[in-house]
Amino acid sequence: MHERNEAPRTRRRFLQAAAAAGIVGVAGCNTPGGDGTATETETGGDGSGGDSPEQIGSGQGPFGDRDLSGVPMSEMPDLEGELTLYSGRGEALVGELVGFIEDQYPNFTVRPQYNSAAELVNQIDIEGDNSPADVFYSVNAGALGTLAEWGRTRALPDEVLEFVPENFRAPDGSWIGTSGRARSIPYNTDTFSESDIPESIMAFPETAAFEGELGWAPTYSSFQAFITAMRILEGDDATREWLAGMQELGVSQYGDEFQIARAVADGEIAAGLTNHYYIQRVLARRGTGTPLATTFTRNDAGAVFNVAGACVLDTAADDTLAANFVRHLLSAEAQDYFARTTFEYPLVPEVEPIGRLPTIDELNPPEDIDLSQLSDLETTIELLRETGIL
Repeated sequence: MHERNEAPRTRRRFLQAAAAAGIVGVAGCNTPGGDGTATETETGGDGSGGDSPEQIGSGQGPFGDRDLSGVPMSEMPDLEGELTLYSGRGEALVGELVGFIEDQYPNFTVRPQYNSAAELVNQIDIEGDNSPADVFYSVNAGALGTLAEWGRTRALPDEVLEFVPENFRAPDGSWIGTSGRARSIPYNTDTFSESDIPESIMAFPETAAFEGELGWAPTYSSFQAFITAMRILEGDDATREWLAGMQELGVSQYGDEFQIARAVADGEIAAGLTNHYYIQRVLARRGTGTPLATTFTRNDAGAVFNVAGACVLDTAADDTLAANFVRHLLSAEAQDYFARTTFEYPLVPEVEPIGRLPTIDELNPPEDIDLSQLSDLETTIELLRETGIL
């Protein structure tokens, strides 16, 4: 077992940076938004954010009548025993799925604990060898990468890892993605056409048509992961220059990215920086006549594709049970659930996304990003403060 009474300095600095920023990169619980929806806020959020499962998606209910693709739960190993799940994804979004899995097996009990991913990472660290947690379910790869770096995970078996492409799981098998979200550009179709939106995120500050017309949410976890990706790909100096250029354009600041998507649809601003699913949720509520569309940049930080995912912890009482529970998150039913209730991308290739979205294969995310690197928040937070954005 690992000695964890004296945690490495880098571990403490990570946790302090996350807490000071209002947990940004590894947020995980839901807090009420001003319109009664659950959105990610600076005090923690599910990264999936947005409405409750009953309010969004196809309208068929949480397990609708869409034809399912992939491996159904009925063809997966039975689950038997007790499993403690630390979930950095909010109960409002995934609690029904967890309950559905539990209900399939009469001799299986899940004991979930919901909190922000940052708080749970901290809790796992403090509990050390005495942690009761078997599985950690995270809103993004950064928190999973942090636990793997600290030696707190056990490798998943190949039969679980092979469900998703290699770029959506850790090279060492320490974690696996379960659903994905793409960085995107929502734009108002009454103001812009798709050809007006640059294909390079770095060109945005140089686009005069965006003056006073853009929105961003700097306290939002995926925004900060995006800035971290920009630092990795472009360097700190270029990122600092980009941030200054955006400020000079008069970019408007919002509390979360659902607000940005609504503001674009309302014509309050003409474009923004958001995760893709917020746009789909506005369209689902308002209908196809809404002047709101989605486009993507190419091969840069603005096109980062991040994942929610899970890992088996080194304190798991039963590795096999824990790994098989993770496997159920990759079942046909679970992948369809993510597609319909949060508009996230299913990561199992056989399952199609919902909404007017390109497939994962049609997206152009940067190739030189290991998603685990997006846990490196400290310098990003310092940079955002230095430029007066936080």
